[in-house]
Amino acid sequence: MFVEKSALIEEGVSVGKDTKIWYHAHVREGATIGSNCVIGKGVFIDVGVVVGDRVKIQNYACLYQGVTVEDEVFIGPGVVFTNDLRPRATADQWKVVPTLVKRGASIGANATVVCGNEIGEWSMVGAGSVLTRSTRPNELVVGNPARTLGWVCTCGELLEENPIRHKSMRIMCKHHP
Repeated sequence: MFVEKSALIEEGVSVGKDTKIWYHAHVREGATIGSNCVIGKGVFIDVGVVVGDRVKIQNYACLYQGVTVEDEVFIGPGVVFTNDLRPRATADQWKVVPTLVKRGASIGANATVVCGNEIGEWSMVGAGSVLTRSTRPNELVVGNPARTLGWVCTCGELLEENPIRHKSMRIMCKHHP
């Protein structure tokens, strides 16, 4: 594990083997970060957030309480996860609404993920998108609000067919035999 000296890692944080945490990152108490991860400059990981193995979180992303990230996920720079559907500055109580990012998913730069959604395995959320609903495995969504643009291989290549309609189709592009 490597933690750059300006990073703030609070008490009770678990960080896996060979993970790198860079400049000015802040990881709050009770967070768990897996092995072989890269946590970029200025990343904020809130109380109790769970991050799997081989995850890359780019600079200035914010993962708030209630977020769970499975293995091999890419989170682009400036991505923000919300955690309250009805935020108020003076609310006496608030409810953390969980968000799950499934294995292999990618979220592009400056996307906003509204809480309470599940991002499907190997799906992609385009840069600058506002995700207001769950995605299906291998689904490519873009825009505000994010809507389906197509389907992607596990390598990220755009597929020519919809794997949901063609159940016999493998979720692989033409580059995978």
